[in-house]
Amino acid sequence: MAVVQAALLGLTAVLLAAQLKPLKPEYAVYLVLAASIGVGFLGLARLGVLLDTLREIGNGIRIRHVYLAVLFKMAGITYIAEFTSGICKDAGYSAVGTQVEMVGKLAILAVSAPVVLSLVETLKVFME
Repeated sequence: MAVVQAALLGLTAVLLAAQLKPLKPEYAVYLVLAASIGVGFLGLARLGVLLDTLREIGNGIRIRHVYLAVLFKMAGITYIAEFTSGICKDAGYSAVGTQVEMVGKLAILAVSAPVVLSLVETLKVFME
């Protein structure tokens, strides 16, 4: 049901913003931003179920919680960067949106560095 709510909220906001854009373009941007935040909160409401499921999977296969934490951080960084980039591009500032995407990619690399180092250490053990 959350998908239907998100779709209706997004569609309504886009249709209203299309009507407002010729009259007051800044209000159209604000409306789309507010709708995007609302859709984001609808998605976050479902995130708890996903987190609980992933924790159960992690406990079942005995994976270290550090790896799951890195995975969650990477997903969060991706979501925030894409959301912000999309808003910037819709507002007509595609250069800023591209820069936000670049910072998001660099942040993902930084967060994943310990996992890559752990993988290299594991490979070293097998190579000896």
